[in-house]
Amino acid sequence: MLLFVVGLVALILGAEFLVRGASRLALSLGITPLVVGLTVVAFGTSAPEMAVSVQSAWSGQVDIALGNVVGSNLFNVLVILGLSALITPLVVHQQVVRQEVPVMIGASLLLWALALDGGIGRWEGLLLAGLVMGYTVLLIRQSRGETAAVQAEVEVEYEDAFDGPPKGWDAHWGVQVMLMLVGLALLVLGAHWLVEAAVGFARALGVSELVIGLTIVAAGTSLPEVATSVMAALRGERDIAVGNVMGSNIFNILAVLGISASVAPASLAVAPSMLAFDIPIMVAVAVACLPVFFTGNRIDRWEGAMFLSLYAAYTLYLILHASGHDALDGYGAVMGSFVLPLVAVTLMVLAWRYWRSLRP
Repeated sequence: MLLFVVGLVALILGAEFLVRGASRLALSLGITPLVVGLTVVAFGTSAPEMAVSVQSAWSGQVDIALGNVVGSNLFNVLVILGLSALITPLVVHQQVVRQEVPVMIGASLLLWALALDGGIGRWEGLLLAGLVMGYTVLLIRQSRGETAAVQAEVEVEYEDAFDGPPKGWDAHWGVQVMLMLVGLALLVLGAHWLVEAAVGFARALGVSELVIGLTIVAAGTSLPEVATSVMAALRGERDIAVGNVMGSNIFNILAVLGISASVAPASLAVAPSMLAFDIPIMVAVAVACLPVFFTGNRIDRWEGAMFLSLYAAYTLYLILHASGHDALDGYGAVMGSFVLPLVAVTLMVLAWRYWRSLRP
């Protein structure tokens, strides 16, 4: 319990330092908050996923390595965006709709395709790692090519949050970088302590490694994203709140899984249940972002509530399946015949309304 509390405090402090340092640095360098969220903040807060998955793959705990990536991506979209949207409706930048969501969908589909043969090998891991390098270079080039527009956006973005350009003790770029490094260190340590405590509890209850990876480890390593995005939403930095999730999901698949597969002694075996259920759910959630984000370029509170409800339903299914509960068949029938079709219809209606709004 003490380890859990210490880890939670470290996460809160780390998120505050990281968001403050990244935001100030964006102002100092003339970089959009969106690009900062998609690169520095998103990649930095994915460090726990990287550490857990690489260590698990190296030690042969493949289910934890893969479950961590898939579970974290589900948690990021459904819980983090859902919770952030409940705090304040999130404005979605056009670049997210036009570029980041399609990239996230493409990465998810690529993972599904690579896993179809039952494993992800070293060369496939190197391919994924190479793609994340190209994606990062693309973001940096885009930010450099919009200098004039960037300055105007940054000024508007932080007019209320920081009362203008950086000033005071954290105005120097060196202090801003130090804040980010300290924040990242606290985030990594806090997530590690929380996961260590949670995994110990789960294994004492006899839960499988795949379920641990999909739920407790995934939620624990995503806590930096939770703290960072919620903190950004509370401070009004909505681009960072949304960009952090999109960037983290792309990074999880391309970098975390890519490096894990590259360093693993053998090919990462994909469990049949993950291939038949969890990965398709991850792809479906990624695709569902498009119609939600298209509607007015924002995520409203009711959409955030829908995301949270879907994650609760998914987690309950995993628990019932892992325990072999008698209610599993009935629950699966209700989800398949009522809840999931209702969500699909809702998304189609949102997409249709957006298409109608574009017509003259």
